[in-house]
Amino acid sequence: MAAPSILVVLHDFALGGTERVAVRLAEAWAKQGVAVTIFAGSDAGPLRALAGEAVEIVVAEPSIPRGSGSRRRLAQAARVFVEQRRFDGVFIPGNFHWPVAAALAGSVIPVVAQVSAALDKPQRGRLRQWAFEVRMRHLLRRVQAVVALSDVARDQADRILRRPLTTTIALPALSDDAAPPSPIPVTQPPVVLAAGRLVPEKGFARLIDAFAKLPKGTARLVIVGDGPEADALRRLSETLRLADRVELVGYVADIRPWLDAARLFVLASDFEGYPAVLVEALAAGRPVVATDCTPATRLLDAPGAGMVVPLDDSDALADAIAAMLAQSSPDPEALAALVAHHRIGAVAAEYLDLFARLRA
Repeated sequence: MAAPSILVVLHDFALGGTERVAVRLAEAWAKQGVAVTIFAGSDAGPLRALAGEAVEIVVAEPSIPRGSGSRRRLAQAARVFVEQRRFDGVFIPGNFHWPVAAALAGSVIPVVAQVSAALDKPQRGRLRQWAFEVRMRHLLRRVQAVVALSDVARDQADRILRRPLTTTIALPALSDDAAPPSPIPVTQPPVVLAAGRLVPEKGFARLIDAFAKLPKGTARLVIVGDGPEADALRRLSETLRLADRVELVGYVADIRPWLDAARLFVLASDFEGYPAVLVEALAAGRPVVATDCTPATRLLDAPGAGMVVPLDDSDALADAIAAMLAQSSPDPEALAALVAHHRIGAVAAEYLDLFARLRA
């Protein structure tokens, strides 16, 4: 019997959480004997290499770079491609790619759309939230299944879609051969780590402001990532006289060595879907201080795992960082056990089971 075939549609291979998850899932499915094809609007971005040699990559001709109307053009190109090739299932990764789901769903090919970003954002306000929900119902009205990364997001999705369509499958944030956690280092001052794209909604300015409220010598803040706010964040550090206590190191290919050197990880975002970096921090055995920005903060309910603070409150963020640094270090192995279900092999198998049920 021929191996099942799955099509993944991506706009490109940009440095985004959605793209990283999709490419890593494609590689994991290929390792489990599935014929996997990625259809991309453009081959731009550094994540293409993560797919490995077993995944077929087809780029639209002509290519479709991101821009005004580009998702509509990607959806049209993907529809033409699907009419030319036969697949047993289509995976649409993340909210950004939902227009593609609308174009491909409704045929005999099962289409699975993933929810990657927050569905219910208080920052939207009532009118914008209503408009978001109307658009989501329109774009996903004909898909055969929706995958959420948490039970909270699953329930929100089913409420918005007005039918029980959504399955919870964990975020595949960890490789099967991920290193076990290392002991938490005893350094003076301890390192507090943050990571992500340097954009306003990630809350790095708030985090730097919170750091300024800590006594000098309490800790050193290291921020990993790049983005349009990099220069502004450096200027803010200088304005607050934190240049010797705050370091922006730019993009790194692997965050794990930075987690190994840290005493504490901080997630200060305004909103998140289900951030892989929080899972990676716990897998490395590092406690986390997080704003109440994602259902993933439920992982921090475990003893010693961390603290959750209100949104947009730099005082509370500073107090939580100080409190966590003052506590004795938790057991890294216990923290890593909290996220063992996020290993990619098991997660990839759950997706394949879902596709098999839809085909049946």
